[in-house]
Amino acid sequence: MIEINKELLDSLFVQAESSDRKRINHDLRTSLNDGGQRMLNAMLRSTIVPIHRHPMSNENVILLVGKMDEVFYDDNGIETERIHLDPSKGNYGCVVPQCAWHTVEVLEPCVIYEAKDGKYGEDESETLDEYKSKRDFESFEHTGFSNSLGDLKKNIEYLIGMERQSGSMDVISPLYVSRMLNVPLEDVEQVMKEL
Repeated sequence: MIEINKELLDSLFVQAESSDRKRINHDLRTSLNDGGQRMLNAMLRSTIVPIHRHPMSNENVILLVGKMDEVFYDDNGIETERIHLDPSKGNYGCVVPQCAWHTVEVLEPCVIYEAKDGKYGEDESETLDEYKSKRDFESFEHTGFSNSLGDLKKNIEYLIGMERQSGSMDVISPLYVSRMLNVPLEDVEQVMKEL
């Protein structure tokens, strides 16, 4: 049995303080085979929750203690709405619609109860940065690179940026760029010297 009381919430705040992310999750599921997500999420003011969405489920958010804003965005990362949550003012929670881009802004250390369908990591949830990278890559695949020398610098910068976003920390060689862009090696070397 789990009792949700002041002692539990205080212990979550202590754990959040020692966490690099300045937040800590407390799983409330009955087993790892449980098909949903039910948890307490203790968050401090300095936490950063990337803008993200859940394509397969809405998300129920109930604020137990503290103050925060649930912030919504469009596909370009432009804020569209903000819901202020503060139990002392009678604003207890909200339901984040399926596929809505959202994050939280913690105004005072808080603990929320979160529930949604689907196991974390298996529910197609994604961050806005992941979505934009995928969208940009699909757009690139559709239009392709222009190989004129005037556009070569932009294409090389784009390719390097995509490699970095994918997590690659390797040095990107002119030969690799030449092969990826199907451009003569000497043209790539000339442009990369200027970067």
